[in-house]
Amino acid sequence: MNDLLWLIPALPFLGSIILILAGTRLSKKSVPLIGVGSVGVSALITLLIGYDFISSDTPPVIKQVLWNWIDVAGFSPSIALHLDSLSLVFIFVITFIGFLIHVYSSEFMVDDDGYARFFAYLNLFVGSMLILVLADNLLLLYFGWEGVGLCSYLLIGFWYQEEKNGYAARKAFIMTRVGDTAMAIGLFMIFKTFGTLNITDIQLQAPVMWEIGATEGTIIAFLLLGGAVGKSAQLPLQTWLPDAMAGPSPVSALIHAATMVTAGVYLITRMHVVFELAPTAQFVVGVIGSVTLLIAGFSALTQYDLKRVLAYSTISQLGYMFLALGVGAWSAAIFHFMIHAFFKALLFLAAGAVIMALHHEHDMFKMGGLRKKLPVIYWTFLIGAASLAALPLITAGFFSKDQILWLAWAGEKGNVWFFLVALSGAFITAVYTFRMVFLTFFGEEKSHVTHIPGSFINIPLIILAILSTLAGFIELPHSFGHFQLFTNFLNPLLPATTLQSEIESTEWMIQVSAAALSIGGTLLAYYLYVKRPSLHAQFKSAVPQLHNFLLHGWRFDSLYDWVFVKPFVYLAAINKNDFVDWPYNALVNVASFIHRMFAFTQSGILRWYLIGVVLGAILILTLGLML
Repeated sequence: MNDLLWLIPALPFLGSIILILAGTRLSKKSVPLIGVGSVGVSALITLLIGYDFISSDTPPVIKQVLWNWIDVAGFSPSIALHLDSLSLVFIFVITFIGFLIHVYSSEFMVDDDGYARFFAYLNLFVGSMLILVLADNLLLLYFGWEGVGLCSYLLIGFWYQEEKNGYAARKAFIMTRVGDTAMAIGLFMIFKTFGTLNITDIQLQAPVMWEIGATEGTIIAFLLLGGAVGKSAQLPLQTWLPDAMAGPSPVSALIHAATMVTAGVYLITRMHVVFELAPTAQFVVGVIGSVTLLIAGFSALTQYDLKRVLAYSTISQLGYMFLALGVGAWSAAIFHFMIHAFFKALLFLAAGAVIMALHHEHDMFKMGGLRKKLPVIYWTFLIGAASLAALPLITAGFFSKDQILWLAWAGEKGNVWFFLVALSGAFITAVYTFRMVFLTFFGEEKSHVTHIPGSFINIPLIILAILSTLAGFIELPHSFGHFQLFTNFLNPLLPATTLQSEIESTEWMIQVSAAALSIGGTLLAYYLYVKRPSLHAQFKSAVPQLHNFLLHGWRFDSLYDWVFVKPFVYLAAINKNDFVDWPYNALVNVASFIHRMFAFTQSGILRWYLIGVVLGAILILTLGLML
């Protein structure tokens, strides 16, 4: 079965190629068979390989070298795949959730003129992400890294007829290129230091070549962090993700749950040896995550667009993952990644169903009263929201977020500030999450339901709702019996988090505090948006500048416009007629003059043409006689 590993990324790529070459000639029934089927078979192979992997007494590390890619002056990276426990978790999430999103898309996008083009891009997206997480060397990883960047551009701007969609796609592409440039420089430094980009070789050599805190290792860690910050939309490169909601809802679900934004988390985890040898960089990872989860959470409190709330929520939850990575809670970060993938895919797909049912209405304040009209959507959305808000005991999100809170406090690299930020974020998350639920599904009906979603939309939602509830029980905290299947699964690969103390009563106190804040945030949202809806309007009118400040994402776009865009445009305007342009302008002027001279002879009057022919003939004959 392990010999089939290459098929996992190959099948989505094959589906994409077929749809690109023949999509316009295929029927509406054939397109999803190829698009959905290719990812479905890939998910099935993943499950079979995963079963063999888990059932082994000693989980193997599977490596498949497909062919030699480059061989220049001792630099010979291969097209080779590497499967271990970390990449297995990621390919399961990518293929399984990707498959559910594809099934959903088969109904959601069926009336779109670009139906085949959409599935071609979606397949390419999944294939690129699979290459990224299965690559055995950083060059191939970077190939997949840029592949998901390209696909995000294509899918965010899928409805390119509207100018704002094209702008959002370009913004995502350019901002992530900033981080990608830093990462590329980091790869050059890694190759210069180790003479290879093979990930396993780097992990073995780094502890030998570098001492803890070595300058070179720290610089490389910061450069890799730059790439992770761009892809995972963390401070200061977070502003592209809310605008990325311009794409269709299945695209949002795929980007936020299974592909693009999780790449940064994977990169830092995969290169954890480098970050452990660079404690300053690792601490900065935690700081970035902490600050990002707060600023995104506050912004989510003020949004009107249902999908933009979820976008800021993703930025915030990725902040939790970065915080966990910053305190060395590697398995906790990956566990939260997996659980987040389930409930965030569910929320985006359910939100897309709501928007489709209300004929493309995005404003939550124009919704309301939908729980009776759309019962399946309501209950599944509620389950996803409960998991996002980490309601205690009954949701998977409680167990995954609890690990991060506990290790932010008790982990050897944790501290009280990380813990307090994470705890505050839990309260804010509950408020904005149930604000979203109450505005959308409760109160008076403000928009009429024009479309009832069918089974291809409902079934993926039900499956994801089940996972968003039950998946948390594979990793119970110490105070719940210490059943840690997930951590034990990753232990051979990732170092265990060292605890300052393992006092069970302390963990219980943290869990009770987190549960109280989650429930308190939910009740506050109920009071503000159901019982006394006038209060939030009064607050908005009392502090309009603060509301607008948070609504526009703390004005980071305006800041970057003043610091980077306007100075660049100003200097370009000054410099547009510098001496470098003189020769080229002269060439243009000469060509333009000659053009005007020839154009002058084209009068359109026949007798002038005949006179020209006669004069030319006389001139030629005269010259011939003279010579």
